[in-house]
Amino acid sequence: MEPPADARARRLFGGSARALGDLAASPFRADRDRIVASPFFARLGGVTQVISPVGSGLLVHNRLTHSLKVAQVARAIAERLTAEAGRRELLDRLGGCDPDVVEAAALAHDLGHPPFGHLGERVLDRLARERLGLTDGFEGNAQSYRIVTSTEIRGAATTGLDLTAAVRAAMLKYPWTRLDHPDPHPRLMHPPPRGATPPPGDAESGSAKFGAYRTEIDDLRQAREPFAGRIPDWQQTVEASVMDTADDIAYAIHDVEDFYRVGVLQQGAVSAELMAWQREAGHFRAITDAALATAARRPGAAIERLRRQLHRKDAWVADDDAFAAAVEHVREELVDGLLALPFDGSIEAEQYVARFSARWSTRFVEAVTVTGSPAVRSGHVLLAPAQWHEVQVLKFVHHRFVLARPDLALHQRGQARLLGTLVEALWEWLLDPEEESRLPRRLHDLVELAEAELHPRTPDRIGRARGRAIIDFVAQLTDGQAVAMLDVLSGRSGALWTDAFVL
Repeated sequence: MEPPADARARRLFGGSARALGDLAASPFRADRDRIVASPFFARLGGVTQVISPVGSGLLVHNRLTHSLKVAQVARAIAERLTAEAGRRELLDRLGGCDPDVVEAAALAHDLGHPPFGHLGERVLDRLARERLGLTDGFEGNAQSYRIVTSTEIRGAATTGLDLTAAVRAAMLKYPWTRLDHPDPHPRLMHPPPRGATPPPGDAESGSAKFGAYRTEIDDLRQAREPFAGRIPDWQQTVEASVMDTADDIAYAIHDVEDFYRVGVLQQGAVSAELMAWQREAGHFRAITDAALATAARRPGAAIERLRRQLHRKDAWVADDDAFAAAVEHVREELVDGLLALPFDGSIEAEQYVARFSARWSTRFVEAVTVTGSPAVRSGHVLLAPAQWHEVQVLKFVHHRFVLARPDLALHQRGQARLLGTLVEALWEWLLDPEEESRLPRRLHDLVELAEAELHPRTPDRIGRARGRAIIDFVAQLTDGQAVAMLDVLSGRSGALWTDAFVL
């Protein structure tokens, strides 16, 4: 069923300066080009995916290469779904699934990621709320949305990317604010959607993940308007669901690939964990949670905790037979396959890695389907149960054998301290009346933008505007710029003019 012309026009052009006569030029491709040409996209080449690209000497994914792969997978999914005639009516009824929209949203989805990746996200959120008094704190997805929608400094300049409503809606993996939109808020649902629950031990702070700050709420409503009556206010659009699924697939595959390349992911450790659980699955399933906790270091215990976690959080899809089959398939492909020979940098080794990634990518893309009635913790687009479990096991391998390493934790604690010191130094600079004329121009502009967004009667309006400007400023730095700027502010750098690029 073809949507009415006015609804289609709103979906295509809502919030954009383009006219209906530009339809033939594909506004969604223009969106994609604007995203790729923006400095926000270019900076992702210097932003952490898992390991910081600064000074590591390692050829690992950064946020730019991750975004490119998510876009590639997302487009493949969208093209596959729309090529099947039997699904087109359902897709149209739900609001559509345009491959160009999906690709553009995938390219833009990480624009707001701060220096040092998810660690930086957590640190800036804590500093924003506890040190700077910003109720909305910081969230990478909301920051991405802020980047593409923030418009007008004193009514004269455009700082957003002027994207179509369809692409902006497709960026909203979590189409709610932290605390109060929509009403009732998704965190109050039983069960809540994925990401809507508050962080552990912080129930009053609102959702852990959210798609927009309150300053962008009008834009969120406008982008989602064409989908009213088609999907619930808290549910992803089909295009957002495709992008989210592609993000999961790319993350599960390329992080395993990265840490095999650099020698961090070792066959022995992964094999011991997976095979111990396979040998003793009956025993592990029979013991209590308390007993499992005391056996935390025992091979097999960690993946048994994953199995239980999946049942607690995702009972709609968790299945013990599918989980066991996923462990076996990952063991065959990873332990007996990719990790059987150390990566030596040869052409043969590179081809082997490429075949591994292509095999998994094809397997996952071909397993994607669409449903008109998804579970609350799912989207309209989802993986078949077998492949969904395989993604969970691959992500487990990454978390267990990379993210949980003490040497990585040591590195990240230093990065967290760096960001805290940098925020504090910028705050002191902003409060110095003698230095107002010498503030970095970008920081000065961000203060004006944040002040204009706040209601004139907002308590401590100037202070909150300064706080948001500092968070925006730091979030737009690369890892290297954050390090260099702190070196300058702390007096450790003696190179005057070469350090000016960070301002």
